[in-house]
Amino acid sequence: MNTDRTTLKTKNNLIYTVFVAPAILLTILFVFVPLFIGIYYSFRDWNGISISSHFVGIRNYSNALSDKAFVGTIGFTLKYALVMVISYNILGLMLAILLNRNLKLKGILRAVYFMPIVIGTATVGYLWNFIIGTFMPYMGKTVGIGIFEKNWLAYPVTAFLSLVIVSLWQGTGYYMIIYLAGLQNVPSDILEAAKIDGAGAKACFFKIILPLIRPSITICLFLSIVNSLKAFDLNYSLTTGGPYGTTKTIAYQIFLDAFNADQLSYASAKAVIFSIVIGIVAIAQVRVTRRKEVEM
Repeated sequence: MNTDRTTLKTKNNLIYTVFVAPAILLTILFVFVPLFIGIYYSFRDWNGISISSHFVGIRNYSNALSDKAFVGTIGFTLKYALVMVISYNILGLMLAILLNRNLKLKGILRAVYFMPIVIGTATVGYLWNFIIGTFMPYMGKTVGIGIFEKNWLAYPVTAFLSLVIVSLWQGTGYYMIIYLAGLQNVPSDILEAAKIDGAGAKACFFKIILPLIRPSITICLFLSIVNSLKAFDLNYSLTTGGPYGTTKTIAYQIFLDAFNADQLSYASAKAVIFSIVIGIVAIAQVRVTRRKEVEM
């Protein structure tokens, strides 16, 4: 009997290993190996081309922290992340509540709102670059709408607004699906009992629904914070950091340092600092929201 259990356990472990091993191997090769290589070169002076490099200690880190351009990109990235985290979660939750009702076309609407997320971010950026930079000014002049006559990507304020709008257009559906899954797990009998006791829609939302979907809120906050802080594709394809570098994110600045300026070690130091910042923010957010879940 014990022998059969041992054999079954060994077989199950083997099956688990076969399925999990490829994922672990790919994670090691494409996440951890580049991470440690990046940390190694952040302490050296290497342009990414030459064979040799030499140790420079923390010089790259001190230069990065005193780099005004890098500090500027940090400020812009934090501003962008703050706007996107708030917007993603509010709009995602609003759409989820709307599409959780008994609507005839809710299946089609869910697919429509989710569809932009499956399109490549670079493709979305180039498409909206044409719409905002070429098509919209043409239509504005034709129809006579002054606000649309200018190229929004040519001015700092409207370029930032364009980045936010396109990001919301593409990404809100993703967070909507997560919130929708949380809303569908809210027991209907609890809501019905609350309504019978005289609770209004506002009380039901804040006292019942929000506390019960806190796991979904934790996930959406985590994903929106991390994705907004490390934004690159849309920034590269839509605004290219312009105008005058006013919409450069940290990830895009690191890319320029590494591959345009051939300062791979310097870019690696910035990437390490950036990773630490993202890690601290993400861990702090998860700890706070998880504590709220426990208190529920």
